[in-house]
Amino acid sequence: MDLRSLPVSRRIELLVQALDGAEKTNRALATCSDGDAMVDILLGASAKLGLGLTRRDLTETPPIRDWVWFKNNDPLITVGDSKPRYRRETPATPEEPRRKFLGLF
Repeated sequence: MDLRSLPVSRRIELLVQALDGAEKTNRALATCSDGDAMVDILLGASAKLGLGLTRRDLTETPPIRDWVWFKNNDPLITVGDSKPRYRRETPATPEEPRRKFLGLF
């Protein structure tokens, strides 16, 4: 079956599935300086898979459209100072003894 004959949304879905677990490609996407560089990498991946996606397909179809937008822009809303926090090394405040709520907890 020729993958180029599938609808664009299905070809995008196949590309996203192929990217899942592709460490080298994901690392390259994460280190891109902007959305255009991301699209170039995705165009290469599309060509290798024989999907025949165009730059326009990638920039207008979710979820890749959204990935490119977030790479080029700041999020609409952030909580705190927008620094990623994966785990806290030390507690922010010293732990206080838990107070009982109606003697239940």
